[in-house]
Amino acid sequence: MANSNKPRVSIGMPVFNGEKYLREALDSILAQTYGDFELIISDNASTDRTQQICLEYATKDSRIRYYRNEENLGAPKNYNRVFELSSGEYFRWAAYDDVLAPEYLQKCIAMLDKDSSIVLCHCRTCRIDEHGTLVGYYNQGMLRRIGSWKPHERFGDLINLQYNCYLIFGVIRASSFRKTPLHGSYIGADRNLLAEIGLMGRIHEIPECFFFERYHPDSYSANRPWPYTPTTPVNSLRKEMAWWSKHDWTSFPHWKNCIEYFRSVNRVPLKWSERLLCYNQIFRWFMEEGWLFMGKDMEIFLLRNSCLARKVIPFILMNLKRTIIPIIKKMVGTLIPIIKDV
Repeated sequence: MANSNKPRVSIGMPVFNGEKYLREALDSILAQTYGDFELIISDNASTDRTQQICLEYATKDSRIRYYRNEENLGAPKNYNRVFELSSGEYFRWAAYDDVLAPEYLQKCIAMLDKDSSIVLCHCRTCRIDEHGTLVGYYNQGMLRRIGSWKPHERFGDLINLQYNCYLIFGVIRASSFRKTPLHGSYIGADRNLLAEIGLMGRIHEIPECFFFERYHPDSYSANRPWPYTPTTPVNSLRKEMAWWSKHDWTSFPHWKNCIEYFRSVNRVPLKWSERLLCYNQIFRWFMEEGWLFMGKDMEIFLLRNSCLARKVIPFILMNLKRTIIPIIKKMVGTLIPIIKDV
C-alpha cells in the first residue's frame, strides 16, 4: 500500500548565499497549482541571511524541510544531497534564483502521468535579468530529437556542447534518477547526466514558457569563462572549477566528459545495435567539435605557460583535422548503414 503521507513530488533546492533572490524563488514554488510536493533546502554553509530566510519560510509551510551543512561541500555534492533526502515519486532541482510560473508542476506531472515512456519533462526556458525582466530564450530549435523513440538520437542531441543544460531543472522520475551516478564533481557533469537520462527514456519539452532562468552578475552563467581560449585567466578557471568541486582541479574537462559518455552507454541497458549507434554519436561529437575542445584542454590546462606548446598544439590540431578525422569519418560512415540494417 502506498504511503499516503509521502508527497508525489520532491523539489530539492541547494543554496549558498542566496539571500538576494531566494524569497522570489520560494514564493514561486509555494504558489504552484499542484500542491502535493515537499521542498528540501540544503544550505551549503551560507554566510548571509539565507538561513534566516529559509527558517522563516519553513515555519510558515510544513512542506519545507531545511538542512544546513556545517561546511561548504561544493555545489554538485549539495545538489546530490537534496535528492538523497527526497522521498517523492518525482523529483526536480530548483535553483535559488530561478522562478516558476504557477502551473509549471501541474503541466509536467500531467505529462509524466500520461506517458510512461517519458522520463523527464520540462518546458521552454526563458531568461530574465536581475530585475525579473524577460530578456530572451534558450535552446530554441536546438534539441529536436530528445523526444525520439530511438535512444541514440536523443543521446546525440544531448551530448552537443552548444546548448544550455536547463533541462536539468525538469521533473524526472526518481526511480530512473537513482540509476544514474547523479551530479558529478567535474566541469560539464550536468551535460553528462542529461545524456544518460536521455538513454533511459524520452524527454518532453512543453512548448510554453513556465520556467524563468535568472541571469545576473552573481550567477554561474555570468561568471563562467566560456568559451575557453589561450588568454583565459587562470584565476577564472580556478573559480569555475571551485564551483564544481571544492577540492579537485579537473585538468581535462572535455576528456572527462568523453569518457563519461562511453560509461553511460555501457551502463544503461540497451540493445547492442543501439549501443553501437550511441558509440557512433560519440565519434561524431568528437569529429565535429569534441577534438577541438579536447585540444584546447591540452593547450590551456597542461601546456599553458609553454611558448613552444602554443605553436605546436595548433599545428597538431590542424593536421588532425586534415588527416585522422577524415579517415575516422569514412570508417564510421561505412559501418553505420550496416548496423542500422541489422
